[in-house]
Amino acid sequence: MIKVVKFGGSSLADASQFKKVADIVKAEKERKYVVPSAPGKRFKEDTKVTDMLYECYSLASTGKSFDELFTKIRERYQQIIDELSLDVSLDEEFAKIRSAFVSKAGRDYAASRGEYLNGILLAAYLGFPFIDAAEVIFFKNDGSFDSEYTNDVLSKKLKEYEYAVIPGFYGSMPNDTIKTFSRGGSDITGSIVSRAAMADLYENWTDVSGFLMADPRIVDSPMTIDTITYRELRELSYMGAGVLHEDAIFPVRLCGIPINIRNTNDPSARGTFIVAEAPTDRENTHNITGIAGKKGFCIISIEKDMMNQELGFGRRVLKVLEDNGISFEHLPSGIDTMCVVVNQLAIDGLEKKIIDELSRAVAPDKIEITRDVALIAVVGRGMKSRKGTAAKILTAVAESDVNIRMIDQGSSELNVILGIQQEDFEKALNAIYKKFVK
Repeated sequence: MIKVVKFGGSSLADASQFKKVADIVKAEKERKYVVPSAPGKRFKEDTKVTDMLYECYSLASTGKSFDELFTKIRERYQQIIDELSLDVSLDEEFAKIRSAFVSKAGRDYAASRGEYLNGILLAAYLGFPFIDAAEVIFFKNDGSFDSEYTNDVLSKKLKEYEYAVIPGFYGSMPNDTIKTFSRGGSDITGSIVSRAAMADLYENWTDVSGFLMADPRIVDSPMTIDTITYRELRELSYMGAGVLHEDAIFPVRLCGIPINIRNTNDPSARGTFIVAEAPTDRENTHNITGIAGKKGFCIISIEKDMMNQELGFGRRVLKVLEDNGISFEHLPSGIDTMCVVVNQLAIDGLEKKIIDELSRAVAPDKIEITRDVALIAVVGRGMKSRKGTAAKILTAVAESDVNIRMIDQGSSELNVILGIQQEDFEKALNAIYKKFVK
């Protein structure tokens, strides 16, 4: 059996966390390939190393002095080395990084050094070989991830080692420059390594004991989800649920590799399993898997009699948005009405232009834009097989005295999405959770 284990920044923030990680890795011989993040916050007011590197590079690239901040970054790593009594020196590495900062090697290069250096230290502490991600993870000239070439090279490299550490978050471009994934990209690296290693399980270790049914900053002590499907996770992650980078699903989904979200600070907890398929689980009295939401949307509402009989109506509406570089999030519609939900930032300053162009394109009877909208997604694989779920959701919102501006149910009946005003977001989310979880 092969397990790939990825550890987040909080799991590797300092020497004491390194010790926890080592205990976890060594507890099972099946944990063969380790993907580390850069050191995260050691305490609430602390700064993540990645953020320090971004700031340091910004100073260097603009010709300002960065010595003080650069020294603080070095001290973070040296403290780990000293407290773990590692026979490792990063002097040469920091000399290269300093020179690269002065030469303006790029923000991606700067940010990637957090994972790179942490990978070197963790490999030394575990006694594992170190594989630089730049040598095995590749991007195309257009900046997109080259999945098949990466899988070919990485799988061959991993066969050379029974155990190894591969830092997360970055790879290389065809011209050998460093390219990073988006923030949280170490999750993606872990998934890529899992696919290449043909792993039986991808363990993603973080600072929570699994995926929660709702945001604990909004809902008090939400329950942990025992099992969730890739599709459910994708829906919840898109709507703002944290823990796992949403793009991390695809490499393992391709091979049907399950993901297990675990807590570095509570390794005995089972965590959450993310799988390709799962039973509806009629014993689950909650009826839903999770609830998530995001603020910052607006709704473009269009009304026109006999809209449904007008050939190409929807295409012309979307063409206006496309011409203005705006993508849509949701598209609920009726016989004579059509709503387009878009990111509010994308439309800021363009409202009048959009209304004018839509008026010319489709000659609506009425058109208006509602700003400051929040979306809430209620997700569950068992929703389509149980009666009354949607009614229960709407009742919960109505009883909390919140007005619903939009309702959208996906064709797979996996989720119900509500649009409400932002000021009602927390109240509505709490009401739905309490309605389903007693």
